[in-house]
Amino acid sequence: MEKIHAKAGQDPMYISAIQVTFNHTFTLKKHLLTSLLLLSSLLCTAESLEIPGKIKGCKEQIIKHAGYTVSYNSDLLIPNWVAYSLTADKANGTVKRSGDFIPDPLVKGATAVSSDYTGSGYDRGHMAPAGDMKWSRQAMIESFYLSNICPQNNNLNGGDWRILEEKVRDWASKYGTVYVVCGPVMANNHKTIGENKVAVPAGFFKVILRRTSGKNGYTAIGYFMKNEAGHRKLVTYARCVEDIEIITGIDFFPSLPNRIESKVEESLVLDDWR
Repeated sequence: MEKIHAKAGQDPMYISAIQVTFNHTFTLKKHLLTSLLLLSSLLCTAESLEIPGKIKGCKEQIIKHAGYTVSYNSDLLIPNWVAYSLTADKANGTVKRSGDFIPDPLVKGATAVSSDYTGSGYDRGHMAPAGDMKWSRQAMIESFYLSNICPQNNNLNGGDWRILEEKVRDWASKYGTVYVVCGPVMANNHKTIGENKVAVPAGFFKVILRRTSGKNGYTAIGYFMKNEAGHRKLVTYARCVEDIEIITGIDFFPSLPNRIESKVEESLVLDDWR
């Protein structure tokens, strides 16, 4: 301030103007720094937007594979959830469907084996579908790990669940990257199959997130299907993500800023998913 006094002849108005300019510049720099930090945070979490929050009250081993991340439950011998991102390029991959249903080599503790499903009346139902892993031979092979598989009604597996899987690939091709989480919904008194007593889900969920040009920057949709035969229009299974969180007890998309997460998960805009 001594240099200012000397240059301005100690003119109070000149000094005041300098102070205002300094304060304004400092405020702008502060806002710019805050914006850069927020942008950096969003960019850092962009690759993990699909990963849910930690589940309370159940077994959970997080395993990361080439094409998906799984929360594996060694009590139920099935996943709690499976999450992955799908781009247009990945959705249009050319690797042929192939693989053996084998235990996940990264699982710690109890695991199902393929023979648990044999003669059970249930399909070996993919959570992260093989059709979404056509971009990589390794991803394709790992999609057949039993940590990614649940006992699923044959009619559902080859019907409405398959239709939803195909729709997700269409959305990735149309809109760009989509973030997907799917998995089983368990009843309190679930049945089991096989010698290892693999838990049979009461139903299945899938939630999908994508970026938009809207004010929230993202839009999301959820689905719930009972583990039984039947066929309905896909829209009849649609729910807001908040409803799926209530059904499953899972916190989806926690990497989003809280305000955006709340807005996105409490709304269901079907026009965003045509």
